[in-house]
Amino acid sequence: MNKSLESLKSNVRTVLTGKDDMVELIFIAMICEGHLLLEDVPGTGKTMMAKIIAKSIKGTFRRVQFTPDLLPSDITGIKFFNPKSQSFELMMGPVMTNILLADEINRATPRAQSSLLEVMEERQVTIEGETFAIDKPFLVIATQNPIESQGTFALPEAQMDRFFMQISSGYPTFDEEREMLHLHRLTNPLAQIEPVIEKDEIAQLQEQVKKTKISESVENYLLEVVRATRAHDWVASGVSPRGTLAFMRGVQAKALLNGRDFVVPEDVKSIATSVLAHRLVLSMEGELHATKEQVIADVLEHIDVPVEAGAQQE
Repeated sequence: MNKSLESLKSNVRTVLTGKDDMVELIFIAMICEGHLLLEDVPGTGKTMMAKIIAKSIKGTFRRVQFTPDLLPSDITGIKFFNPKSQSFELMMGPVMTNILLADEINRATPRAQSSLLEVMEERQVTIEGETFAIDKPFLVIATQNPIESQGTFALPEAQMDRFFMQISSGYPTFDEEREMLHLHRLTNPLAQIEPVIEKDEIAQLQEQVKKTKISESVENYLLEVVRATRAHDWVASGVSPRGTLAFMRGVQAKALLNGRDFVVPEDVKSIATSVLAHRLVLSMEGELHATKEQVIADVLEHIDVPVEAGAQQE
């Protein structure tokens, strides 16, 4: 297991319990230069997780509460006239950070949502014709509350596709919640978090992940999974080519973090749901029979797994 990932997990464990799998997925998204959509009920540690990640990488953290009256300039920034200096001045928005928490993104209007999604894609901000690059690493963690739909603006499928992953951690187990009580009984453990990863190290991993080898058999397996989503009886629109590229990069990162320079079929299976499920559009019949996650599970169950790939790479 990658030392940086282990250090990050250790940091998270001092504040939150039962989040190891979630931390790994967040780290995969980070080194793949992707962004995350967290769909979880309130109070399950989404904001806390983003703060821990930012402190762990010596990074900056900003949080934006998305509301119906949020304007694009509230996210990207604005030039305003300063009467004292009698000149226009630039005020950068909260996107100029390393970790941005876009809380309840579906509560903002489509116009405000699209301004953030444009920054996610381009990794730059244009204000009054002037362009500003965003420092690396840049990770957006957007949240949605699955139990409230009143007063929300659902993200269109095309915008959902721009998120590298959608993940959910859910409620902790009984023992995990007991441990959480012990951690927070006397102090706020978040204040004790120390940086464990340099931003330069993240940049190095972002380059290394691209060099992770994928054999032809595993590549074919990955493509068969993607193409099966497009032909599934319960799917109206399957995984896009953008999703295919994200899937490839994700399995490369999974292999790298497990200390390998080659991908095995288990890497494909382990992150398929997180990378692919949110990109599906179910048919009317599909919505009656299954969730998106169940469709991915069904696809994986019916595709033969190449057994010789690991041996070939070794």
